Amino acid sequence: MRDFFSLARWMPGLVALLEYQRAWLLPDLRAGLSVAAVALPVAIAYAELAGVGAVVGLYSCILPMLAYALFGTSRQLIIGPDAATCAVIAAVVTPLAAGDAARHWQLVMTMTAMTGFWCLIASRFKLGVLADFLSRPILLGLLNGVAITIMVGQLSSIFGFTFDESELIERIAAAPSYLALIHWPTLGISLLTLAVMLACRRYRPQWPSSMLALAVAAALLWGLGPERAGIMVVGTISGGIPSLQIPEFPPGLMRELVLPALNLAMVSFVSMMLTARSFAAKNGYDIDADKEFRALGVANLASAVSQGFAISGADSRTAVNDANGGKSQLVSIVAATVIALVTFFLTAPLQYIPTAALGIVLVMASWSLIDLRGQWALRHSDNAAFWLAWITFVSVLFMGVIPGITLAVLLGLFQFLRNVMRPTDQLMGMNDEGVVHTLGHNEEVKAVTGVLIYRFNSPLTYFNAAYFKRRVLQLLGREPHPPKCLIIDAVSCFTHQDISVMSMVGELHKELKRRGIQLLMAGRRSQMTHWLHQAGIRVGEDGILLYPDLYEALRMTRCYREPEEPVAEGEASPVAPALPQERLAES
Repeated sequence: MRDFFSLARWMPGLVALLEYQRAWLLPDLRAGLSVAAVALPVAIAYAELAGVGAVVGLYSCILPMLAYALFGTSRQLIIGPDAATCAVIAAVVTPLAAGDAARHWQLVMTMTAMTGFWCLIASRFKLGVLADFLSRPILLGLLNGVAITIMVGQLSSIFGFTFDESELIERIAAAPSYLALIHWPTLGISLLTLAVMLACRRYRPQWPSSMLALAVAAALLWGLGPERAGIMVVGTISGGIPSLQIPEFPPGLMRELVLPALNLAMVSFVSMMLTARSFAAKNGYDIDADKEFRALGVANLASAVSQGFAISGADSRTAVNDANGGKSQLVSIVAATVIALVTFFLTAPLQYIPTAALGIVLVMASWSLIDLRGQWALRHSDNAAFWLAWITFVSVLFMGVIPGITLAVLLGLFQFLRNVMRPTDQLMGMNDEGVVHTLGHNEEVKAVTGVLIYRFNSPLTYFNAAYFKRRVLQLLGREPHPPKCLIIDAVSCFTHQDISVMSMVGELHKELKRRGIQLLMAGRRSQMTHWLHQAGIRVGEDGILLYPDLYEALRMTRCYREPEEPVAEGEASPVAPALPQERLAES
């Protein structure tokens, strides 16, 4: 009970701050200022992408960063607006809002709150394992597709025209017809912004290139007057503390947001965990996936309360934090404080920022997400992962962001089910020293005469039990001389009780008995005895023989020779890695 109410359980970030070391203060202050310098222009640009006012992007940084500093377990991770998150929000909310700016903003806040609730529910049921659900190849294809979608969508801001088409492929196909509509002053501002950013990254990489580029573009338009040049700007930003808004739209619209919010929670969490884990590994500490899910939920609720939009882990700002020596969650507090001061007192200069410059910032941010080379390189290491990544990528491009994300989630599920339903398996043998190894990797390992040792590398359950039986009988049929005994390694596959599995074991035992083959189970003897008795399957001389491990099972078949140096009690025997089924068949 005491653990349930402990501060470390609910606010691990606060516990870390209470143990703060004075030597961390200067690095954290420097990192916090650097993060704020990068986050400010990016937040305004992502607000444009989400279809809301610039100040909403700033609201989405302040309370969420403070909330994560208290509830998160990562010392380096920076929470904030994210390209993929904003692209999902825009794809869902824009058609529902039907051009009503107020309703659009309210729908964004509602979807953000729903995303937060989904994260809290997932944390309550300890679903942090979902961080591994969308595999890296699937997420790679997803982010590549989202990045290209964003870049094409920003061409209208960069060139100064408006797309009539809503989908990516249609926009690309119609691009030549828009060449005559280019607004040259807008294109000039875009090129100036791009030149400043590239020059800054080339000669002063430690400077905040996006902030400097936006400052140059805004200063130029302030001097010229945007109305004279006909260039679109952000316009007046009403800073200050946001007033409470109660959503005013039919409840039916909320039903349209439930599943997209679930998709958004899933993608945001997986993306955040990839960033958090990489920097945690680099800096030598661990993070708790379930607590991170809760922290993301609290941060999204904080964003909704402050009238912001959904947020996630920001890899670029996290990298800035790490590069500047940030040591703790104080970096997020410092950055949030700086952004709050700008939001409440210094919004006047922001009104001259051209939307074309924001488009360039978004394109550059999206460009950093693209890794087509890495996606193509998967063909050498994992052919299945290669096709998963490219199917996801093409789906996002042709079907849209939301259907692409849904397909990515389904692909992740199917990939998991395929690995569980059709796992690798192994035939085992023994070397000259009497140690059990996998057959096929080492010529010194030979099959035991009269005995077939089988290992199934997945928990047995109702949807792979039939495959397990089929594989066992298939391997027995390939043996030139039928073995007298079949030993199954129960440790790797009998992990829980399942009536379908026990029924399959009973059927397998009868079939083996008909062929004159004795069935032995090695490992989990107490559990297997209990489970088999409950299923009405005989155990003992007239039934299935159970032994504590493979060596004892082999010893009782009189086929095991003691090694010169016996393996210590409780010590795991060396086992070679799993054989793919194709090579297993050859062995």
